[in-house]
Amino acid sequence: MAFGDYQSEIYVQGLAGVMPTLPMAYADLEAQAAAALPLSVWSFVAGGAGDERTQQINVTAFERWGLVPRMLVGANARDLSVDMFGIKLPAPVFMAPIGVLGMCAQDGHGDLATARAAAVTGVPMMASTFSADPLEDVAAEFGDTSGFFQLYTPKDRELAASLVKRAERAGYQAIVVALDQPVTGWRPRDLATAYSPPLRGHGLANYSSDPIFHAALARRPQHDPRATVLHWLKTWNNPLSWDDLPWLRSLTTLPLIVKGICHPDDARRAKDAGVDGIYCSNHGGRQANGGLPALACLPAVVQAADGLPVLFDSGIRSGADIVKALALGATAVGIGRPYVYGLALGGTDGVVHVLRSLLAEADLIMAVNGYPSVRDLTAEALQHVEY
Repeated sequence: MAFGDYQSEIYVQGLAGVMPTLPMAYADLEAQAAAALPLSVWSFVAGGAGDERTQQINVTAFERWGLVPRMLVGANARDLSVDMFGIKLPAPVFMAPIGVLGMCAQDGHGDLATARAAAVTGVPMMASTFSADPLEDVAAEFGDTSGFFQLYTPKDRELAASLVKRAERAGYQAIVVALDQPVTGWRPRDLATAYSPPLRGHGLANYSSDPIFHAALARRPQHDPRATVLHWLKTWNNPLSWDDLPWLRSLTTLPLIVKGICHPDDARRAKDAGVDGIYCSNHGGRQANGGLPALACLPAVVQAADGLPVLFDSGIRSGADIVKALALGATAVGIGRPYVYGLALGGTDGVVHVLRSLLAEADLIMAVNGYPSVRDLTAEALQHVEY
């Protein structure tokens, strides 16, 4: 079945009087999620750094590129599959790591709901270190779909090694080291609500369930939640240096991906250090204001990666954005806020709806414009638009 068939399903259901219960357009999805979530949680998910200029240009950067239509290529069937780290994915997309998923679901278990959506759609989930449920429980919901574990590297190297080994045993198929949050950026929306989820004990299940973390506490964390938060504060923030990369590489035989690379020199140096993949991202504009849109960094990072897979996120709001990022060299594209809004509105079904909608749009755009496969989406498929 083609991803674009989701459109036909909706129209056929309409013949029976069944209308979509979830929004079809991103603006409506965002507006309804804003109404559904508590203000503090909404601000945390939707907000960015500073005046959010970088977050905004992440989105508008896609408007500067246009797909060039090609005709008579027989694009009645499309192949969106991609091979990455020896894994065959049905489509070149994944769910980017979001550390507040638990609070975005009505039952408080948004990480599990998202993992179930991965199982339904075949779209991998990149599970965040910050989770309402232990990483093992999240992985148990993946079904036959691949999953990746995103590591915020703690100061305690034993704890870091424990988290990685747990991810290996649980069946995750890659470790993604986040480099783009050495400190938490200046976020006025969160400051206005004085809201930091971990400081309130949210999203710490991977820590409180870890034997190394647990052993460092004077009392069992479930009997003293404050002790868990205080110990997390002491260890979580490790501003990494290049000297740490060989140690991180030594922790696992799984593919190692470094997240937050936006400069080609950093991509080259990471490759020389033995990483298996580069993740081009500016954290969706949540960490530092005044920067470049991540999309503007992507082509040079791809060139510097010199054949290594390059994952990309920041600013993806539509199927058209997915197609453009692929044409600029991304191996796979991360979806962030859109699927979280779907989660807030409909749990697993909401995430599935958002993912299927984005994939259907991407698939149909490729069909209409004459690009039968992902491999046809090269730089020549795009034209830079000045207006």
